[in-house]
Amino acid sequence: MATFISVPLKKSTEVDLVKPLSKFVTATYPQGEEQAEYLRAVEELNKLRKSALGRPLDKHESSLDILLRYYDQLCVVEPKFPFPELCLTFTWKDAFDKGSLFGGSVKLALACLGYEKTCVLFNIGALASQIASEQNLDSDEGLKAAAKNYQLASGAFAHIKDTVLSMLSREPTMDISPETAGTLSQIMLAQAQEVFCIKATSDRMKDAIIAKLAMQAADFYGDAFKQCQYKENLPKYFYFQEVLPVLAAKHCMMQATAELHQATLANQKKRFGEEIARLQHATELTKTVASRYDEYVNVKDLSDRISKALAAAKKDNDFIYHDRVPEVKDLDSIGKATLVKATAIQTPLSQKFTDLFEKMVPMAIQQAVSVSNQRKADTVNRLVGSLREATNLCNGVLASLNLPAALEDLSGDSVPQSILEKSRGVMSQGGLQSVEQLIKDLPELLTRNREILDESLKMLDDEETTDNELRAKFSQRWHRTPSGDLYKPLRAEGGNFRNVLDKAVSADQVVRERFNTHCEMIGLLCRPENELNAAIPSANPTKTLQGSEVVSVLRAELAQLDEVKQEREVLEGEIKSVTFDMTASFLTALAQDGAINEEGLSNGALNTHYGNHTERVQKSLRAQEDLLAKIQTSHQEFSALKQSTTEADAREEVLKKLAAAHDSYTEISSNLKEGTKFYNDLTEILLKFQNKCSDIVFARKTERDELLKELQQSIAREPSAPTFNVPAYQTGPCPPPGPGGPTPAPRTVFPQPTQAKGPPARPPPPAVTPQAAPGAPPASSAPPAVGPPTGTNPPPMAPGASQAQGPPYPSYQGYPGYYQMPMGYNPYMYGGQYPTQMPYMPYQTPPGQGGYPTAPNQPTSHPYPYPQQPGQQQPYYPQQ
Repeated sequence: MATFISVPLKKSTEVDLVKPLSKFVTATYPQGEEQAEYLRAVEELNKLRKSALGRPLDKHESSLDILLRYYDQLCVVEPKFPFPELCLTFTWKDAFDKGSLFGGSVKLALACLGYEKTCVLFNIGALASQIASEQNLDSDEGLKAAAKNYQLASGAFAHIKDTVLSMLSREPTMDISPETAGTLSQIMLAQAQEVFCIKATSDRMKDAIIAKLAMQAADFYGDAFKQCQYKENLPKYFYFQEVLPVLAAKHCMMQATAELHQATLANQKKRFGEEIARLQHATELTKTVASRYDEYVNVKDLSDRISKALAAAKKDNDFIYHDRVPEVKDLDSIGKATLVKATAIQTPLSQKFTDLFEKMVPMAIQQAVSVSNQRKADTVNRLVGSLREATNLCNGVLASLNLPAALEDLSGDSVPQSILEKSRGVMSQGGLQSVEQLIKDLPELLTRNREILDESLKMLDDEETTDNELRAKFSQRWHRTPSGDLYKPLRAEGGNFRNVLDKAVSADQVVRERFNTHCEMIGLLCRPENELNAAIPSANPTKTLQGSEVVSVLRAELAQLDEVKQEREVLEGEIKSVTFDMTASFLTALAQDGAINEEGLSNGALNTHYGNHTERVQKSLRAQEDLLAKIQTSHQEFSALKQSTTEADAREEVLKKLAAAHDSYTEISSNLKEGTKFYNDLTEILLKFQNKCSDIVFARKTERDELLKELQQSIAREPSAPTFNVPAYQTGPCPPPGPGGPTPAPRTVFPQPTQAKGPPARPPPPAVTPQAAPGAPPASSAPPAVGPPTGTNPPPMAPGASQAQGPPYPSYQGYPGYYQMPMGYNPYMYGGQYPTQMPYMPYQTPPGQGGYPTAPNQPTSHPYPYPQQPGQQQPYYPQQ
């Protein structure tokens, strides 16, 4: 006889955690000891899941601890991996649905770690209830273990009730719905209170305390009974149909126990009439349990104790005290005392828990670090860009003044030394051919990136088209998230990549036009010295200016400008070499405040590390501005002293173009190399984006196939015949109970319908006389039908009234993080060119229809295993 109620475990299908988690680890962390440690942790997590869910669990504390450790591990690993991005689908079966001959049990599959956590927590509560039910309540240790586990089970189910809807993206299966979870939590709490009542009795505590504990337990059982009775979905489970009579019986028994101990207390206070009244009420309660729920609980011991106490009390009162026995309704109510509460679910639940991914920072930290690194890169690019722009401006001004070549060309018939150095510099970098090859490679790199992006978006388009077609075909039956809604984050990400490529094309065009402008002079710089000298026009000698004070001043100012440019190169290297990690700061902020003010923390760190460099950059820019003003003034004086002729002007113009060509070559070559690196880095990012699209499309395809299969099974199970009307006498009120006790609910046998007369060779079908409901007046006599002995056939199955639950599907929450654009110094950005960045539902008895009939001439003491609804005149039933 099952006295305590336990909950069955949910079952899950096998899931490979290794492949997707390892893929994320290898893509996020560089090769080394840290990556290897995380990969080992992934293997351990997969083994832990197999131990917790992949095998039958013994009803022992060690098995419960495995579940607790796995749940703890899920809680700490959830913020450290982008599970919506990994498309990990978890499939679980309904714990109470046993399936049918023609269809499997109800199951749900979701790509949601919260769903996995909820189902594991359900199993924690279920296993705790089973362990508690197996305890020996005759020992103090058994009582303590049972109370602890019942309270843990109650807490687990209560936590599911409060969080399941917020964790899942769709309606859960009935076993983890808020209604079911709340009912189970109440049942477990009632049983924990009963265990404390048993312990108080065994510890011989005061009768007043025991009476209050028992009355609170009765109240808990009554609440649980009401929740089972009035939740229209719960009675669909045979589990709750089995539980209902136990709850009703326990409600009466605990109330009887409370009355027994309160009667003892009344005896001690010399209230003998009250004692008898309470014992009589307790007797009525136990008789109700014995007559209705005897096959579920054993009430004999309690009934014997109450009977003996009542007999003794009546005897004493009749012969000695002659106290008036009051009505039950006039008795004072018994107080209540609660010693139990649902265990709060706070991780870690297991005392043996060890975080396998202790060194891995949460995704919120990773995203904050990524954004912080972006801010750092922007700061570096801004400072370095300012220096580079100033250098380009300086070179442009000097080239327009033909400096320092004008000072070196006082002879007028040889190549200036600065021009020779520029020529050697161009040829050392590969000359005109290297730039032309880089320009030729850019379109190929661009085309490759466009093809990857187009193919990724095409996969999304094709799957969305298929989803829309099926949605139009099946209408309301196709109840999964539309692909158009699911792919919005991916399409936004793809649109961002397309804008990046469009801007890159514009930058390529600017570089190409600049190269075409200076192509001729760059080619001239690549020639030998004699050819270069021949290509430069000669001019009249100006050797008389070599000792001039104006020339000396101009040379000194140019030397100072060279020093500024050299200091600028050193400063640029220092800016690029600054390194700092914001991970520790973000972890501290997350631990203290529960949130991360990334912008404030990052800006503070940037001011600390780059404040001095910013001041030095501004100082360098001011120094260059002052020197350029002086150089321009000195150059005006120098030009006034020079002999201005047509040959001299032509020569100076060529020298200016050669100097400008050298500066443009250096900038163009740097830009093209950065552009090539940009496209190659973008290719890796686009390949990750393509894999992301491929994964979600594959998950959607798998989900689509499962949904189509479920729809086919659902359509095949739909009834093709109309429903039949139940005769009115079957839906009428039950006849009054007879003297032998409560009458079971009416059983109806549906008569076999008479078939149409067949061919002469076929014998006629047997005629069946409908049975009257128990307790109904006998039917009028009629001549018996001629034919073979009649029999009863089971009634036809009623068609399903509700639509079957939809199939499982994964939910896509979008991608919380993003792939960072290629970082590092990118001269493309300084000019504003390149951006940096249905399951089977069991047959239900229609309202008013009885169950299957019993065989004739069988005992009818307990033919109907379900608890009867109490009448209002019977106060010992659970209060409605």
